[in-house]
Amino acid sequence: MHKPNRKIGLIIIGDEILSGRRQDRHLANLATLLKPRGLKVDWVRIVGDDPALLTETLQETFQRPDIVFCHGGIGATPDDRTRQCAARALGVPLVRHPGAVAEIEAQFGEEAYPHRVEMADLPEGAELIPNPFNRVPGFSLLNLPGGGHHHFMPGFPQMAQPMTAWLLDHYYADLTQPVQVERVVRLLDTSESEWLDFMRAFEQRHPELRLFSLPRIEADGRRSIELGVEGLPAAAETGLREIIAEAVRRGIAHESV
Repeated sequence: MHKPNRKIGLIIIGDEILSGRRQDRHLANLATLLKPRGLKVDWVRIVGDDPALLTETLQETFQRPDIVFCHGGIGATPDDRTRQCAARALGVPLVRHPGAVAEIEAQFGEEAYPHRVEMADLPEGAELIPNPFNRVPGFSLLNLPGGGHHHFMPGFPQMAQPMTAWLLDHYYADLTQPVQVERVVRLLDTSESEWLDFMRAFEQRHPELRLFSLPRIEADGRRSIELGVEGLPAAAETGLREIIAEAVRRGIAHESV
């Protein structure tokens, strides 16, 4: 399943996210699931329920070789349009998936009809994603033009997280990298501009590390920066010690984060 140029993407679907009525939790949840595998989220898109824009977005991302986790809009209400847009973007019809029908009937019995069963109408060729929360499955599209995979799940994080864990175990058990760590120190009463030359030289000396800087302005106006590195544990510790040594040399107070 692994391809060298394959990235991991996340598409979050729903007007409620764009309006601020709900705060996204899918990004943090996906990052948490990926981290023990040494993986990370490479890109994120948030798209509303507009069918034209959603179809256009999926047409574009279907051309990529990436693994993409998509959350939201697979229900049966009028504003749930993800299933239809995915089919349109791929140029295939919606068909009633017998396995999805069986799951929905098993959960809801006669109450599956006439509306809940519509959630079994999936793009032709879709594979099911088990939903341990209420048995209404998500679906995967695995034969995409760009060679990638898109996995469609509900917008509810408590449903989507175990479904994503299942996907990682089922399709990508061999997709792992050495686990990387972050090491950070807070430098007090200083600003990023004072550290630019050091940071540029540091990156030249340590191409194996990702250097990052997060500036802060406190309520009293004092400035500080959280300067850190990400990499394999031993390399990250070495990089952190070098940053702290430079702070000591400059006489800049620092504290652990």
